[in-house]
Amino acid sequence: MSEALLLSLIQKLDINYQENIEINEGVKVAMERVIKEMRVIVEIVRDKKLEEGRSLNFLVSDLVDMADDAIDHFKQHGSYSWNYESIHSWMGEIKKQMLTLGDDDESNIRSLENVDDEYPLVGLEEDLEMLLRKRIIGGEGFFSWAVVIKGMSGIGKTTLAREIYNHPTVRKHFETRAWVSNSTYFTTLKELLINLIQQLEDPLNLHASSLLENMDNRSLRDMLHQHLQGKRYLIVLDDLPKQMRLKFLETLPKCIRSRLLLTSHTTHVDIHLYDENVYKMNPLDSKKSWQLFLKTINHGNKLKGEHKFPKSLEYMGKLMLRKCGGLPLAIKEVGKQLAEKKVSGESEWEQLLESVDFGSTLKLLEPFYHKLDPKLRSCFLSMAFFKENTTLRAEKLKQIWNVVGVAQEYICESYLDGLINESVIDVKDKSTEYHINVVLHMLSIQKAEEEFSFEILRNNGNNRPSESPRDHRVIICSRDKFNYSTDQDKHLVSLFFHGGGYFDANPSYWNSFELLKILDLEDFGLKILPETIGALMKLRYLGLRNNYIKDLPQSLRCLKELEVLDIALNFMVEVPDIVWEMDSLCHLYMSDVICRKPLKIDALTFLETLTYISVDNWRYGIWGLKKLKFLKKLGIEGLDRNSDVGKLFGSLANLEYLNHLILRGYRFRSMACLDDIGILHKVHTLKLDGLIARLPTNLPPKLESLTLIDSCLDEDPMPLLGTLLNLRYLKLRNAYTGQQIVILHDSFPCLGVLCIEELWNLRNVQSGKDAMHWLEKLEIHDCPYLDTLPETNMWVLLKEIKMVTTKSIATKMRNSEYLISNTETVNINPMS
Repeated sequence: MSEALLLSLIQKLDINYQENIEINEGVKVAMERVIKEMRVIVEIVRDKKLEEGRSLNFLVSDLVDMADDAIDHFKQHGSYSWNYESIHSWMGEIKKQMLTLGDDDESNIRSLENVDDEYPLVGLEEDLEMLLRKRIIGGEGFFSWAVVIKGMSGIGKTTLAREIYNHPTVRKHFETRAWVSNSTYFTTLKELLINLIQQLEDPLNLHASSLLENMDNRSLRDMLHQHLQGKRYLIVLDDLPKQMRLKFLETLPKCIRSRLLLTSHTTHVDIHLYDENVYKMNPLDSKKSWQLFLKTINHGNKLKGEHKFPKSLEYMGKLMLRKCGGLPLAIKEVGKQLAEKKVSGESEWEQLLESVDFGSTLKLLEPFYHKLDPKLRSCFLSMAFFKENTTLRAEKLKQIWNVVGVAQEYICESYLDGLINESVIDVKDKSTEYHINVVLHMLSIQKAEEEFSFEILRNNGNNRPSESPRDHRVIICSRDKFNYSTDQDKHLVSLFFHGGGYFDANPSYWNSFELLKILDLEDFGLKILPETIGALMKLRYLGLRNNYIKDLPQSLRCLKELEVLDIALNFMVEVPDIVWEMDSLCHLYMSDVICRKPLKIDALTFLETLTYISVDNWRYGIWGLKKLKFLKKLGIEGLDRNSDVGKLFGSLANLEYLNHLILRGYRFRSMACLDDIGILHKVHTLKLDGLIARLPTNLPPKLESLTLIDSCLDEDPMPLLGTLLNLRYLKLRNAYTGQQIVILHDSFPCLGVLCIEELWNLRNVQSGKDAMHWLEKLEIHDCPYLDTLPETNMWVLLKEIKMVTTKSIATKMRNSEYLISNTETVNINPMS
């Protein structure tokens, strides 16, 4: 029966393909892939000799539904390949499930998910109150119908959704409710539909399961719609696979008081939402983490009286909790692990804290790793290269991925977006800096050691290189003598050093790395770079940022394949006249360097990034600049009143692809008038770092991101900046000395993020009507006298306020009714 249905389905798809043979190439290829995959599935059914059971019938029903939907979509909308591509993705998941089926394995079909939890809600009370008030009970209109709770696995999405589902106000508000979860294993669309109907159906008229199972998916969708018509309902879809076809949701009745609530670590392909419909969950802070830990460790009957966690070890316990990264899953697992031990005194507690094992937590997070798109898994594994809790720069990540072969440079940006979308990394600063949770970082190390030919060595003699050759290695150095072996070094592709800079290997050590492409010593505290570094002939990435290096060896000229050289934040490092010979360089990062001769930068014809070069070293010759046809990001330092900025901007206008410009002056010397900067029509990111007498009256017209640092302006910059039509990000740090900021009516039409820091005299911010209408995030730090903000109901999309101020002002702001009631995340803390 199933095989016959599938063959009939293939015939129908073939006919549709033949009738539309003249369609565009993208759709043609997508249709061919779907048909090919369908034939593979037929062979699986045939080879495994699967009997006609519920599991197989459910999977086949989904395939029939998808194929019919694809054909209907093509007839209605014509040449669009995305529908076939999403179908192909879901077919891959169905194929995996078929490969695991046994003879009518009824255990694969699941009944209503049990949403009870043995631990009380801790640390999520504010999230619960906000969602109920603004999204579930509050909030009206068509666009409020669907809400997504998003965040990494283990952060409490299901716990929060459960509290909403069972809340007394919710029970009273909604006429009918249903919950479907995929917390443990795969769910078919047909199973989901049957499950919903059984929960929403009047118990007195409940259809027999066998009757529902014999219906096709379209009939089930129509029945579900009929049950919900005219009712105020709440449907929770918990942790469903992102590839699952949820097109049926489009046909559900969308009463303004009804709600669809989804929990997910990613964005579902069939749920198209405005950003304001996504509620992003964040890790618990230290205070809430400690509360959850205590409740967990004191839960149950093993800890009584004197056996409870001793108050004297609170500090040590909080230090241990830092390794949990505010992740409720990790905190609970650690708490349960300690609670299961029988302890009789403080010394035993101390030993337990020192030996906490995160193995069970990582085991629980493994499904999160396996759910990642295969293309993103290698990117996730590469996170093991970096230090715990470090800042991940977008440029560095993309360059490492490109050199290692994880992703080609032209698609690295989409991989970054993918990791953010999958809740692997969080954006730290305007999409150029990222952070990975410490527990996920542990998981990346574990999986990299298993799957990525990766190892971590410590120079304390407690471990030695793996017996099998490795491609990637991290060496963690301490003050102990560095014991090293070169037996397998010739296989290494990447080598990262972490630690305190003590590294006593002989210079000949570098001769053994025949295939090394990446050498990263960032933040290592290195003082001397040996001349033998030139032996690394295959090196493509050399990271020396933030060290104590005084001069670069002449042997660097031998690194003919080097693409990235990062020597930034090495104060007054001397750069010999060799850089121009490294003609493969694409990215060169410097700051405060000494150059005895002008750098022949125009010889680097592949250069894309150059930060920073002294304005005195910048060559103004137009013919030479035309050779820099790929330069996109440029930082120029050393500007003062005597700098010929008119000539500078005239030369920069000849750089065809320049879109990111940084200008840096001296600390106590003002830069020249920058009015001519407006001729740089293609610049969309601008950073001005240093004193300026006034803002340029003519800024680049396509400006999207602007940062002003230490500008110390006397005049309020907001009236002028508010006229920039494309500005999306604005950061002011010590940029204005006045007491009041005025945001004019209808100004900043596209601004999404505003950061205000170190405006020491600022007392109030005023805003006109409809100003900053699209503002989502407001950050205020070190403005000790600022005590007046515009009412946040003027900024209707504002999601987050972060503020560090005085204790009295922090208390005043936290007690502000309009601030708390109209903003999702309010994080206001007193200055330390």
